[in-house]
Amino acid sequence: MLNRVILMGRLVSDPELKTTNSGLSVTSFRIAVDRGYVKAGEERKADFIDIVCWRNTAEFVCRYFGKGSMIALEGQLQTRTYQRKDGTNRYVVEVVADNVSFTGERRDNNNNNGGYGQQQYGGNSYPSQQTYQAPAQQSYQQPQTSYQSGTNNDFQNMPLDDDLPF
Repeated sequence: MLNRVILMGRLVSDPELKTTNSGLSVTSFRIAVDRGYVKAGEERKADFIDIVCWRNTAEFVCRYFGKGSMIALEGQLQTRTYQRKDGTNRYVVEVVADNVSFTGERRDNNNNNGGYGQQQYGGNSYPSQQTYQAPAQQSYQQPQTSYQSGTNNDFQNMPLDDDLPF
């Protein structure tokens, strides 16, 4: 099965870092993602999507992103249900992000000249395509085979008869 979501949008509010009872960092926030089409005579509409980040990804988002910041993220769509304090059941759809990136938009608190290039966050300089990706789950990657060094001798000649194997 395939469950991957890639989004780019603006944070609706400042993310707030929380810690679970077991000591894990977590943050949840909402981003506004513009729709790709506009009906004639109407304003562009946006979808508001809930995002959850865990561990180092949560700390990264809370440290470098704020309300209005453009963010690009990749993750998985997840659903869950919970019961509110008043006893009503709620159904939630959210993206659990495991990879977040700056989008190249310049964020400068001193002047609003805009532009791209080096970004200043927390007094440190970062390239415009800075990304953070959660550590992989011990996956084995097979080395890629290169076919560029092959010769014609690496192939067999097939008999030219009318009896094809398929």
